[in-house]
Amino acid sequence: MSLFFYLHKGASLDPGAPCLTLDGTSWSYGEVVELAEAVARALRRSGVTPGDKVGILSANDPTAFSCVFGISRAGAVWCPINPRNAAAENAELLDLFDCTTLIFQPAFEELVRKIAPQLPKLTTLVRLGDGDEVAPGFDAWLDAARDDASAEAAQPDDVVALVGTGGTTGRPRGVLLTDRNLEVMSAITLMSYPFEGRPVYLALAPLTHAAGVLCFPVLARGGEVVIMAEPDVGRFLELIERHRVTHTFLPPTLIYLVLGHPALGSTDLSSLQCFWYGAAPMSTARLTEALDRIGPMAQLFGQSEAPMMISTMSPAEHRRPDGTVHTGRLSSAGRPSPLVTVAILAPDGQPVPRGERGEICVRGSLVMAGYHRDPEATAEASAHGWHHTGDIGFLDDEGFLHIVDRAKDMVITGGFNVYSAEVEQAVMAHAAIRDCAVIGLPDDKWGERVTAVVELRPGAVLDTGELLAFVKDRIGSVKAPKQLEIWPELPRSAVGKVLKADIRSTFTERSKEAVRP
Repeated sequence: MSLFFYLHKGASLDPGAPCLTLDGTSWSYGEVVELAEAVARALRRSGVTPGDKVGILSANDPTAFSCVFGISRAGAVWCPINPRNAAAENAELLDLFDCTTLIFQPAFEELVRKIAPQLPKLTTLVRLGDGDEVAPGFDAWLDAARDDASAEAAQPDDVVALVGTGGTTGRPRGVLLTDRNLEVMSAITLMSYPFEGRPVYLALAPLTHAAGVLCFPVLARGGEVVIMAEPDVGRFLELIERHRVTHTFLPPTLIYLVLGHPALGSTDLSSLQCFWYGAAPMSTARLTEALDRIGPMAQLFGQSEAPMMISTMSPAEHRRPDGTVHTGRLSSAGRPSPLVTVAILAPDGQPVPRGERGEICVRGSLVMAGYHRDPEATAEASAHGWHHTGDIGFLDDEGFLHIVDRAKDMVITGGFNVYSAEVEQAVMAHAAIRDCAVIGLPDDKWGERVTAVVELRPGAVLDTGELLAFVKDRIGSVKAPKQLEIWPELPRSAVGKVLKADIRSTFTERSKEAVRP
C-alpha cells in the first residue's frame, strides 16, 4: 500500500467529493488523483527512478501535498523539508537524504538559490508557480510529460518516506519509513479513535510532520482535509465551526494558545470527534481545562522512528463511565497500541517490574527500517531486539504508559534521580504559567541543580519565590528547582518543541562570560 493508495481509496468512494480545501476552494478526489498522476509522469520524465529521493519545500499547500502522492505513484521516496528550518539545516538534510529533485514554493526561492550550489546530487528543481532562471514552472514541467506512463507498484517494505529526526539536539538523522510502517500507523489510528461518518480534518500544524501523516487514514475514509497555509488560532477556531471539523491535531503549545483565545467560548465545537494532542508533554492542568472547554481530546505518542502511534488514548479513555474526568490517567501517554508491543527495559535489556522506571522500548511493524546511511545508529537503536525510544517511563497497574523524561534529560541531584517531566507538570499547574522547561545544570554542591525556565501567560505577573513555594508544596524540596527564571519566550524548534539544548547553551554562555576578565 503506497502512499498513493490512501488517495486512490478515498477517490474510489466518491471521486467528486472534496479532498483538499484551502481558503474556501476545494479540489475533488478526482482532481487530486489526476494531479498526482501528472506529477508521477513528470518525475519519471525528469529521470526519477523508483527509490530516488524527492524533497518538497513548502508551507501547507494543496498542490505541494498533492505532489506527495505523485512521488509515491512514481515509486520514489517523499522527503518532507520543513520551510521553518534554517538554510544550513535544510541543505544538510537534502544532502543527507541524497535528494535528486526538489519541488519548492516561490516563497522559498532565495533559500533554494542559496543552498542548491552546495548540492551536486540535486539535479532537478521545480518551482510551484511560474518558472524563472532558477527552475521551470510547475505547469510547464507537468505538460512536458503529459503522455508518459506513471504507474509503479510498491512492495510492502519499500521505503516511501525519509524524514528528519526532531532536530532538538545534535545532527539530524534520516528515518527510513516503509509503506508497512505507515499502513500500521493508519490502521492503529482508525481502530483507536472515533471516526463516525465522513471525517473533516483541519491541518494547522505543518503537513511535513504529524499533521501530514494523519491525513492518510482520513483520506482512506474519503474525508476532507482543510488546510491552513499559516498558523492563526482565531482562524483555526473559525474553520472548525465553518467546515464542521471532526478531527484535528495540535501540539500542546498551540493548544495553550487556543485555550487563551477570546473566541473559544463562542465557537461551536460540537462537530469535533477527536482533537489529537502530542509531540510534547502536555500540562495536566491545561488538559483538564481543554477537556472542559474543547471536549474530545485524544492523545497520541510516537516518534519519527515509530510514527505517531506507539500508544494512544481516545477521548472516552480520558473520562470515567460517569463522564467525570479520569484525572489519574491525564499524566499518561495512553495504553500501548493494539499493533505494537511495548516493554520497559533496564540498560542490560532486561524488563523491569511493573511500575518501575526504565527505557521505553518498542517492537512491531510500526518501527522504522533504520537510519539512512547510518548503520551504527541503527544498531544502537535496535539493541537487544527492541527499538529504543530514548524515553524513560513506566507502565501502571492499568497498563497505561507514563513518560517521565528523555533519558538524556534526567537530572541527578544530591544522589537523587529527578525527572524533568514531573517537575514541569508541577510548575505548569500554576495558573500563570504558559510553558516550562526543566534542565540540569552543573553544581558544586548538588552535582546537578534542577533549573526551571518558564514563560508566563499574556498579562500574568508572578514572583519566582511564590512559584517556588507553589512547586515545593506539590513535589517537595528535593525535586523543586534550585534555580528558576522567567523568560519572555522559550526557544522552540520549527515544529514548536522547546529546545532544551538552546536553554543549556544560554546558561553555558552566561557562565563563560562571568569568568572572563
